Amino acid sequence: MTPLRLSIVIPAFNEEQNLPRTLGDLSATLRNESIPYEIIVVNDNSRDGTERVVREMMKVDADLRIVNRRPPGGFGRAIRTGLDEVTGDVVCVVMADASDHPADVVACYRKICEGYDCVFGSRFLKGSKVVDYPRGKLIVNRVVNKLMQWMFRCPFNDLTNAFKAYRTSVVRESGPFHSCHFNITIEMSLSALVRKYNIAQIPISWTGRTWGSSNLRLREMGRRYLATLLRVYGDKLLLSDDILADRLAARAQAEHQTDRVGRRLQEMGDRIELLEAQLRLAEQTAEPCEAR
Repeated sequence: MTPLRLSIVIPAFNEEQNLPRTLGDLSATLRNESIPYEIIVVNDNSRDGTERVVREMMKVDADLRIVNRRPPGGFGRAIRTGLDEVTGDVVCVVMADASDHPADVVACYRKICEGYDCVFGSRFLKGSKVVDYPRGKLIVNRVVNKLMQWMFRCPFNDLTNAFKAYRTSVVRESGPFHSCHFNITIEMSLSALVRKYNIAQIPISWTGRTWGSSNLRLREMGRRYLATLLRVYGDKLLLSDDILADRLAARAQAEHQTDRVGRRLQEMGDRIELLEAQLRLAEQTAEPCEAR
């Protein structure tokens, strides 16, 4: 059975110091695990050497590529751009600052291969390890995530975390996404949740960045998170039947296309067998003539 191809989307804004380690560790880990992959770095209008660093690493890694964005910038816009470029079967969003660990990428991928549609990484489960998480952000994180757990009646306790893996089909069926900033993290996860995909949650490790500063500003993002949360919650309350109908229709269409391709391949195989049989018969008929 052909293994699923993993697409990793990395939004990057002024990350020239962090990317060599992030990309190097990811590539080495995925190769050691024999996981077919592509890494898409989305350069979100960086003003440093981010593009130069990635292009240098592309010389030794054919599975790495870069997409340069034009203004306006924004984390969500960068993620959306990366998702449009994905060619693999599974998508994983990874931060450029090495806060996410390659071993957890592998764990999410393996979980998808077990049959899950999505895998949500959590920094707050037994077995998780968190280093240097700012206390103020931690308090806000736990309050917001507890609120979403209550609103959506779900066990997932780190929905604001960007580190998640999805089947590409889930991303296509749940989109298009509209968030321009960090609120895309909850737009993607909650959109999958209200469509009732098969979701697993696993403990992960997280390490605070060692170079540069985070672009997340809680005060600025508050209204955006709230707008996204209310919109998806409204969909859940008022449009869940339409959402599920669309999902089932998309899945049925995909299965129909797969069946159609399978039938076409079978027809081609039958035709090839017929041509081979005719060729063998022609060769057998020609041999006595040549003998005379």
